[in-house]
Amino acid sequence: MNSWARVAIGATTTGAATVAYAAGVERRRWTLREVTLPVLAEGARPLRVLHVSDLHITPRQHSKQRWVAELAALEPDLVVNTGDNLAHPRAVPAAVAALGPLLDRPGLFVFGSNDYFGPTPKNPARYLVKSKRRIHGEPLPWRDLRAALIERGWDDATHSRVQLTVSGVHVSAAGVDDPHLGLDRYGRIAGRPDGEPGLRLGLTHSPEPRVLDRFAADGYDLVMAGHTHGGQLRLPGVGAIVTNCGIDRSRARGASRWGAHTWLHVSAGLGTSPFAPVRFFCPPEASLLTLVPRPSVAAAARATPASAAADVG
Repeated sequence: MNSWARVAIGATTTGAATVAYAAGVERRRWTLREVTLPVLAEGARPLRVLHVSDLHITPRQHSKQRWVAELAALEPDLVVNTGDNLAHPRAVPAAVAALGPLLDRPGLFVFGSNDYFGPTPKNPARYLVKSKRRIHGEPLPWRDLRAALIERGWDDATHSRVQLTVSGVHVSAAGVDDPHLGLDRYGRIAGRPDGEPGLRLGLTHSPEPRVLDRFAADGYDLVMAGHTHGGQLRLPGVGAIVTNCGIDRSRARGASRWGAHTWLHVSAGLGTSPFAPVRFFCPPEASLLTLVPRPSVAAAARATPASAAADVG
């Protein structure tokens, strides 16, 4: 056997092993990410917020259902769901089963494209180039899911301002419909939140800069989003290859600053399209955010670059 043949066989074997790991192991390696963010008003008590996104659930994904349901044991003060729950026309019972125990906690949600339309086979190369062309699958029963979430007490923040008190902290929240489909109408919620809430919280499925800029301009403390899948395929030393939206690759998952005041948290999500069931260096995740008060003005004035809190990737 010549050297070229050995190289070809080695490359083929490595590629096959990588695909097998990405499809058979990592996409089921359920992971809880934890982060502390200084976003609350001075003097507010800490809040524990569970961020769930991009379930892309199908009726037979029992392992995912069990793991998500077990997150209720964390006893979060608030649950935020940033969309793309469904991946099958009969997936609403599975989604409700997964979220069921969490529905006993206060919750907020907005929907994404894969709540409205089913997944379709796509050429993976399409994600490497920007395109406004959208290929929609069959309509999904998002109204049934919305009704189930609302019936259990969660608030739909889509183009709405929602006021709630969670563990003694007044939260002023608002959200937009999915920017990935061009459904966002920020004008319906524009303006600073009323009063002096302990937390100003924005929700969007896709973290498009045009929406993030509007939330930041209106003084929101934290914006939560999903959609990116963290890149879904990440490379060591490189990170996400694509984000499938307008933000840069360094923000594909985790927390970062958006302007001088606003924090952004992007969930890498818990699922994949059934037609691309792989993850690499990017396990499916939910995130537990511990929100704490911002530093006082005096403390911020004393901070140095070495002592200031770093962004979390």
